[in-house]
Amino acid sequence: MSVVHQLSSGWLLDHLSFINKINYQVHQHHESCCSKNKPTSSVHLDSLHVDSVSSFGSSAILIASDSTIKPENSDGRNYEIFIQKYTFRSELFNVTIPYITSASHKECQQNNERADLMNDVKKEISISTIGKKRKRCVVFNQGELDAMEYHTKIRGLILDGSSQLIQEGFKSGFLHPLSEKWDTSSDPIPLPLDTCNLSKLCEMAKHLPSLNEMELPALQLIEDNVSITEQNLFSQVVENSSSFTKMITLMGQKYLLPPKSSFLLSDISCMYPLLNYKKTYDVIVIDPPWQNKSVKRSNRYSYLSPLQIKQIPVPKLAAPNCLVITWVTNRQKHLRFVKEELYPSWSVEIVAEWHWVKITKSGEFVFPLDSPHKKPYEVLILGRIREETALPLRNADVKVPSIPDHKLIVSVPCTLHSHKPPLAEILKDFIKPDGECLELFARNLLPGWTSWGNEVLKFQHVDYFIALASRS
Repeated sequence: MSVVHQLSSGWLLDHLSFINKINYQVHQHHESCCSKNKPTSSVHLDSLHVDSVSSFGSSAILIASDSTIKPENSDGRNYEIFIQKYTFRSELFNVTIPYITSASHKECQQNNERADLMNDVKKEISISTIGKKRKRCVVFNQGELDAMEYHTKIRGLILDGSSQLIQEGFKSGFLHPLSEKWDTSSDPIPLPLDTCNLSKLCEMAKHLPSLNEMELPALQLIEDNVSITEQNLFSQVVENSSSFTKMITLMGQKYLLPPKSSFLLSDISCMYPLLNYKKTYDVIVIDPPWQNKSVKRSNRYSYLSPLQIKQIPVPKLAAPNCLVITWVTNRQKHLRFVKEELYPSWSVEIVAEWHWVKITKSGEFVFPLDSPHKKPYEVLILGRIREETALPLRNADVKVPSIPDHKLIVSVPCTLHSHKPPLAEILKDFIKPDGECLELFARNLLPGWTSWGNEVLKFQHVDYFIALASRS
């Protein structure tokens, strides 16, 4: 379970436990030694192939691990099944000390102030050379004033609610004081360096001749060694509807696909396969690539303008009473946009505002709570699709669970950029048991969910996992 503790203030989550509960295990089929042919573990077609990966429970794993399974194939040959288990790299959640401590935060703030002063001096000198004068402006702009006002309103909620959940984490042993357990001297973790280039692949896919607005059925990865092409991948929703996880190789890179998951790899210009999927969703989680100065400078990923975000066809994808959840950065401009423009344009009525609070393994905020630059929390805006034409008699017996306001999700964050905490176990109390779930701008896959985005497989890359010793 990812929910470690639940209190009236919110939830303490274990993100790593949630990922590893998926139980990624690769079943590799090798021809037994008595057979004349070489082992067959996969079939290649162009640059993409699919392997079978089991996701059975631990008892079934032990049976398979302690004995060699030799199913007879249709050609009369026997094959052995070797199990290769994968776990997500725990080092990626090894946040033991704050990114900025209070002391270093103060020093950093002073350095920033000195740098700002020097920049202003340089500007004044430059301006004076052309006969103009300029006084240094020390007042806050409207955006900064709005941010401070918002922080003042929610500060007590963040501090008190987080403290309660963190204390429960200490009592249960999930969190530990820094001096007792954590080793902070570990070397930096080598990570895949832009291994997948999925967003660039999506750009290339626009020029493929088969990518038109044809209504194609979902591509189901059911059988072992299913052969598909990149054109299939970009133009159809890919379904793993089996009880097995699959491994695909795309452009030389391997990705793990959980059971009962589906995805569409595309950007916002190619969403029609998702619309043609003939599904509507009871939950839609959105993590838009918000435009900001940092993204422009770093060029880490592409961003969308507010107008482009409004064009996402959420009303067409939403089932009646759909719960829409949008991740918002701490810029008040974005928060106002969601509340005043985006949700009204989608006919979404705001019902709650939650906060994700990021802490270390020792229970400290990752940034000082009152830092003017970086906050240790992010905002989630929750709303429900309004049914303008709903028939009262038809919907009289439909009970929509009420969404509590001002809840906190407290967790140790993944060190990977934009790897958000799982909401699946939290949301199950607010949707029907068999509800369909969709994540937009996703970077990973979830069992039971449909995921869409131009980096939808990013965190499914096998390099983010550790292969444990295999057994037959």
